[in-house]
Amino acid sequence: MPNRSALHGAHEARGARFVDFGGWEMPVQYESVLAEHATVRESCGWFDVSHLGRCVLAGSAVDAIDFVFSNDIRSLEPYRTQYTFALNASAGIIDDVIVWRRADDFVVLPNAGNHHRVMDLLREAGGEPEDWRPRTSTIAVQGPAAPDVMERVLGVRPRRSRVEEARFGDSEVLVGGSGYTGEAGGEIVVDNESAAAVLDALEQAGAKPCGLGARDTLRLEAGLPLWGQDIDESTTPVEAGLDFAVSYAHEFRGREALLADVDRPPAKRLVAFRTEGRLIPRHGYRLRAGAADGEVTSGNFSPTLQYGIGLGYVSSPEPHDLELEVRGTWHPVEIVQLPFYRRR
Repeated sequence: MPNRSALHGAHEARGARFVDFGGWEMPVQYESVLAEHATVRESCGWFDVSHLGRCVLAGSAVDAIDFVFSNDIRSLEPYRTQYTFALNASAGIIDDVIVWRRADDFVVLPNAGNHHRVMDLLREAGGEPEDWRPRTSTIAVQGPAAPDVMERVLGVRPRRSRVEEARFGDSEVLVGGSGYTGEAGGEIVVDNESAAAVLDALEQAGAKPCGLGARDTLRLEAGLPLWGQDIDESTTPVEAGLDFAVSYAHEFRGREALLADVDRPPAKRLVAFRTEGRLIPRHGYRLRAGAADGEVTSGNFSPTLQYGIGLGYVSSPEPHDLELEVRGTWHPVEIVQLPFYRRR
């Protein structure tokens, strides 16, 4: 039996179709992926992302957090957020994580399937994480109208990379100015008893329900990596072009491996590309750039841009003349800078 969100009944009442995601039965769509994608790009949508991990550590656990994660947690000011990595000894990405710092503690937000593993790593380093996932829900509110909607419902307007404390009725609520769509908005952590009422209030304020199908097309347009596809334990932050979330000024697992390769070009490099017309790149399709080869990790037709977009690794530090194989035929594709889509 897969895990279910505390909001499962609310999704059923709204006509959701479900899919297994990281061992959780989650809504993939309500109306359609395209309609929900457009809702987030044009107005405001909400997503249940309660499958994602969340645990809390006291401020005294800063040494454990500092060792487990690659970024510099000591530089993070209260009520700010930080993107970081848990790495293995070879600098492969065990998980990419968001940390919210409050006045006296840290909220750690791993990916769904890595929740318990990240907590184990924190325990091994001397921390005592409190598991918040069983008793709380997480709701992402995204889109150009999302800040207005959240302010009407919660009385706070989420700011990028900030954490706000709010109330909904008698419940304490945390709001982080983050998301996974390339749009404004934030993520709400609320106790399970109040979560369905929060959904009702968000909808009354103008938000519409959206499933994980639209969340994936939105995050790809925004050029955001998906753990398990675009990054995993076989890839390093350098290979993925994400080493902005690595600080060498402190000791962390994987630091020596990264330093050993600092003067060498990476064995592979993540590239972003677009296709002509309706040619659609798919996960696992082959890539080549001269003598270098590789494959697509994420790809789809962009509903907003109206052409194919993809991410993939190529065994070249500076790939050029990139080609994509589709059904036995090689097609030239254009290497582009991320994100594919950015709100003007």
